[in-house]
Amino acid sequence: MPATLKHPLAVAFCALLPIALASCSSTPPSYLQAAIDASQSGDQKTAVIMAKKEVARFDKPDQCSRTTHYNCGTLALAYGSLAEYQIMDGDRLSGEESFSRAKSALAWTDAGNKASAAGMVYRDVSEAYWKTGDKARAIVVFNEGRAAGADSWLAMGSAAKAAMAENTTPAPPAPQAPR
Repeated sequence: MPATLKHPLAVAFCALLPIALASCSSTPPSYLQAAIDASQSGDQKTAVIMAKKEVARFDKPDQCSRTTHYNCGTLALAYGSLAEYQIMDGDRLSGEESFSRAKSALAWTDAGNKASAAGMVYRDVSEAYWKTGDKARAIVVFNEGRAAGADSWLAMGSAAKAAMAENTTPAPPAPQAPR
């Protein structure tokens, strides 16, 4: 694995989707890693630019389409990351559009990779909303991810605990005997 992959999600991206290994090498450049680095340093605008370049690599009919499902999981992850950075940059409308495109790519993703890809996509978007203070939307996205069959990656986000607590309703009090 290239030494440039420092962020755990970048490592997971490569490990969980073998097709994505090509996107993690130094040739062509790893826009994914550049976007992660920019975001972690607080430069969401650069993160968005790099994520758009990553999306462009896989948003092609020969990579992911109704008839070709070669890199649909990778495309879903790229759109999910783009959505995260757009939301973090304050562009919720574009973030929701990218999230919608991620969900479309997930629909075409190979069944063997779908749960993990969904877990990462929904986690990234939920986490972006959580970090920007929209906890209600973060929980909605988390619950949508659970309904979409996302794996345990989804539970690694900040909204997971809150959403699970919200979905757990306390048992009604036991009836009391008359005195």
